[in-house]
Amino acid sequence: MLKAIILVGGPMKGTRFRPLSLELPKPLFPVAGFPIIYHHIEACSKVPEVREILVIGFYQPNDALNKFIMQAQLEFQIQIRYLQEYTALGTAGGLYHFRDQILTGSPEMFFVMNADVCGDFPLVEMLRFQRERGPEAYGTILSTEATRQQSLLYGCMVENKDTHEILHYAEKPETFVSTTINCGIYLFTPNIFKILEVTFKKNLEDNYNYCDMNTRYSGFDYLTPSKEVIRLEQDIFIPMAGTGTLFVYSTSRFWSQIKSAGAAVYANRHYLAIYRDKHPERLAKNGEGLPKIIGDVFIHPTAIVHPTAVLGPNVTIGKGVTVGEGVRVRETIILEGATLQAHCCILHSIVGWHSTVGVWTRIEGTPNDPNPNKPFAKLEIPCMFSDDGKLNPSITVIGSNVQVPPEVIILNSIVLPHKDLNGCYKNQIIL
Repeated sequence: MLKAIILVGGPMKGTRFRPLSLELPKPLFPVAGFPIIYHHIEACSKVPEVREILVIGFYQPNDALNKFIMQAQLEFQIQIRYLQEYTALGTAGGLYHFRDQILTGSPEMFFVMNADVCGDFPLVEMLRFQRERGPEAYGTILSTEATRQQSLLYGCMVENKDTHEILHYAEKPETFVSTTINCGIYLFTPNIFKILEVTFKKNLEDNYNYCDMNTRYSGFDYLTPSKEVIRLEQDIFIPMAGTGTLFVYSTSRFWSQIKSAGAAVYANRHYLAIYRDKHPERLAKNGEGLPKIIGDVFIHPTAIVHPTAVLGPNVTIGKGVTVGEGVRVRETIILEGATLQAHCCILHSIVGWHSTVGVWTRIEGTPNDPNPNKPFAKLEIPCMFSDDGKLNPSITVIGSNVQVPPEVIILNSIVLPHKDLNGCYKNQIIL
């Protein structure tokens, strides 16, 4: 029997995803027609021995999360539970805190997946690889290749090419270590809790033994973060490397992080491409009396799309969306309840829930795709502002319930929710 754990973080995280995360927890943001963690749950459901999925985070339980979990349980016929941390406990602190729930039923192994990554997850292959390593293997990390420059932004691993044992691990190193990077997807045996317990107790000991140099009194250090925070990458993987207990499984399949709205548009493109092979029924088709479809397009069954509209490539049309005549949409996510009036043009953008785009209006953003000339290049998440304080060009994000007037241009801008625009905007954040 196997289990899977999805780490979703909490409301203090995902600030780069605003204003989209103001309306909905980031893990529930729809990419390619389904919430981000839906794709994780779907991948776990394809592993026959997975009996339970635990979602761990410090979001307050809310209607959207509860409704999603209920629907996913019904669809995949698998038990899914949400476990709320009392505070942010780090990527491993939550695992240790809920160790009894994870170990209930004596699972042979359990997957751990970060919610802010996307990809074509090779979970069945990871399981086979881990079993081949034998009982001395406590865990396997999914890895992929990056460029030398970009590898500094990720956890880097040096492996034994013959045994695939991890010899050295460095989290976001200052100098080059390896182009093999951590994908944030793991497979552990229950033995990992021995290491978590040692780290947890050491953290508490350090805190008890703390001595204030000003007063010379021993006691708790109130200025440092909670000692119950355990980080998988820094606190667990670094000491495990080179001990013969941690291994790496490399994949060449699609993988990326979803840290910003631009990354969601990039992930949307790749998930739609995955549908082509695995779920062709989800993609829109061309036909008489239907809109013209170019490339991969997902249209929710409840959306109303005029037959003269041209959609694609890489477009997602959400639930209850209305698309008027002559509309052109490309490389874009249109969220639930939005209205695109006649002849508007939407390129490289996200249009928020229940927003309206006026007739003959153009909304356009700038994609920040990986460099196609560099093998293994990953999506870069640039700073929002340049060194001279100007907004860096990125995709355009229209928040929820925004009214965009007819015959205007919105270029490389971010519009917060509940705004009535009255003109053209370029490289601006409209508060």
